Amino acid sequence: MEWMNKVMNMVAPPATFVTLFLFLPPFLLFKLFLSFLSSFFPENMSGKVVLITGASSAIGEQLAYQYAARGASLALVAKREDRLHEVADTAREVGAPDILVVPADVIRADECQRFMEITMNHFGRIDHLVNNAGIASLCMFEEILDITNFAPVMDVNFWGSVYPTFFALPHLKRSRGRIVVIASAAGWLPMPRMSFYNASKAALINFYETLRLEFGQEIGITIVTPGWIDSERFLSKEGEVRAETEIEGTYTVGNTEAYARAVVDGACRGERCVTEPSWFRVMHLYRVFAPEVLDWCYRVLYVTKPGSDDLSKRILDAAGAKEYLCPASMQSPPLKSE
Repeated sequence: MEWMNKVMNMVAPPATFVTLFLFLPPFLLFKLFLSFLSSFFPENMSGKVVLITGASSAIGEQLAYQYAARGASLALVAKREDRLHEVADTAREVGAPDILVVPADVIRADECQRFMEITMNHFGRIDHLVNNAGIASLCMFEEILDITNFAPVMDVNFWGSVYPTFFALPHLKRSRGRIVVIASAAGWLPMPRMSFYNASKAALINFYETLRLEFGQEIGITIVTPGWIDSERFLSKEGEVRAETEIEGTYTVGNTEAYARAVVDGACRGERCVTEPSWFRVMHLYRVFAPEVLDWCYRVLYVTKPGSDDLSKRILDAAGAKEYLCPASMQSPPLKSE
C-alpha cells in the first residue's frame, strides 16, 4: 500500500485542482438555482407535526412559535412541565392547531422512546424532529474542579439528539420527514473556555453528516450551526448548572427569535446547513486557511489568567456596548438543574 500512497500524493492534488476548476462553477450555479427555487416553494407546514426537544426556553421556545405561526401541530419536550405549558399556551395563540406537552429527559433512552410513542399515538405522524436540547460549559479546562461533572455536556448535546433520532427513524421514513439538528458554529470554530461544548457539537455535526449519507433522500437533514445564542444554561467550573451571567461581556450573543426564524425558514426550504448570523461562514475560511491567525486572536481576546477579565470584556465595558451586545436575560439568577 505504500506505493499506492506515493502515487496518490503525486496525482491527487493536481487532479483535484483540475476537477474543481472545471466542475465547481457549474455545480455552484446549479445549487444557486435550486436555492432560488426552494425559496419560492418552501415546505408547507400546515397540518404537519413537529417534535421539539428542549422546548421550554431560549431558542427551543422560539422554534415552537415559528413553527406554530406556519400552522404546524407541536409536540413539546423538556423537563420543566410548567414552562412547557406556558410555551404551549403562547404557541396556540400564534397559530398551532394542536399541541402535545410531554415532560421528559432526553439523556434517558427509555424516556425518548416514551415521548416518541406518545407523540405517534396522539398525532399518528412526525414530519420534523427538531433536536434542540443542549447545555453549554464555560470555563478554562485547567480551572475545572471535578472532571466527572462535565459528562452531562456530552450526554445532553450528543446523546440527547441521537436517542430521539433513533426512535423517530421509522416514523420519519414513513412521512419522508426532516431532522433539524441545533448544533453550533463551535463545532467547527472552537472557542476558548468551551472545550466540552465544542467537542459535543463537533460530534453532533459529524454524526448527522454521516446519517445524511446513510439516509439519502429518505429523510432530509438540516444541520444548524448558529453563532453565540442567548441561552439559559451552562455548567460552571464547579459543575453547577447556572444562568449565563458569567458569559456576560465575554461573547456577544444574538437574539433567539431571529435565530429561530432563520432556522425554520432554512428547514422549510430543505437546506442542508443553516449558519446564523451568515457572516459566521467567513470564519470557516479563516479556520481552514489561516488557523494560526485565528488562534492568536482568540488567545488575545479570550484567554487570560485566572481571576482577571479577558480583553473582550474590558473592551465592551470601556465602549459601553455591553447592554446592546449582551441580552438582559443574562442578568437572571442561577438556575436549578432541569
